[in-house]
Amino acid sequence: MDLAIFGNKYQDAYLSSIWRLMRNTHRCGMRLHVEPLFLDYLRSRNVELPRGVEPLEALGGVDAVLSIGGDGTFLKAAHWVAGTKVPVMGVNAGNLGYLTAFDIGEVDTVTSELLRGKYVIEPRTTLCLSTDDPYLDTSSLCALNEVAILRKDTSSMISMRTLVNGGELTTYKGDGLIISTPTGSTAYNMSAGGPILDPATACLALSPVSPHSLSMRPLVIPDTAVVTVTTLTRANTFQVSIDGYAVVCNCGTTVTVKKSPTPIMVVRRSGHDFASTLRKKLNWGV
Repeated sequence: MDLAIFGNKYQDAYLSSIWRLMRNTHRCGMRLHVEPLFLDYLRSRNVELPRGVEPLEALGGVDAVLSIGGDGTFLKAAHWVAGTKVPVMGVNAGNLGYLTAFDIGEVDTVTSELLRGKYVIEPRTTLCLSTDDPYLDTSSLCALNEVAILRKDTSSMISMRTLVNGGELTTYKGDGLIISTPTGSTAYNMSAGGPILDPATACLALSPVSPHSLSMRPLVIPDTAVVTVTTLTRANTFQVSIDGYAVVCNCGTTVTVKKSPTPIMVVRRSGHDFASTLRKKLNWGV
């Protein structure tokens, strides 16, 4: 099994666990390929890497990606594999780690369940976007969580004329609009008062951010819908956030968001369903 390892540079507290995880997987016959920046970080901290560890040059031939970090690291790893069918397994070495399957303290369990195939691979909806700005190329961008249209550098609200499948929906007025996947429904969408969606559902959520009118409520639409938003603001620009990656657009630009033809394959533990994740990560019932 060829395993690609992705991580971030803020893991000093977990270096011994990372070393143990890499040692265990290598001893079990897995071939390890480490993302170059993470490999440089491990070497700078004098982590004793297993013999034969290689810097990852391409995803071709890799069977799975192991993301070590929090949800931000997982999203970066997911964008890294976008357009492929390589599954991503998250090991939480951050804060909440909602998207991850394991905690960093479970390194022995990670190896065991990988070897026994005791996991489930789920296809997760992703979003792609385009604009009518010929100088702005967004073709390589995809969102596992959300696309958010937000005001930038001004206290004035923005107006977002929104069409669904070419038909007029409404003009949202406020701080922004979140277009969320089911996976991302527990991220920015939930913070803005949007609905929690089971990742297996075939839908998207439109959630206004600090709407000017209290009648503007979150809306769930089919994931086959194409959402078109034209934004006007007193400022010259506004911001489009794709899983936290910001793109600045000129006022009047139209942004089109739709489901990507290629999902991202996410690994979850066998026997751990969506309800158990809500109980564990969001403390439901506590």
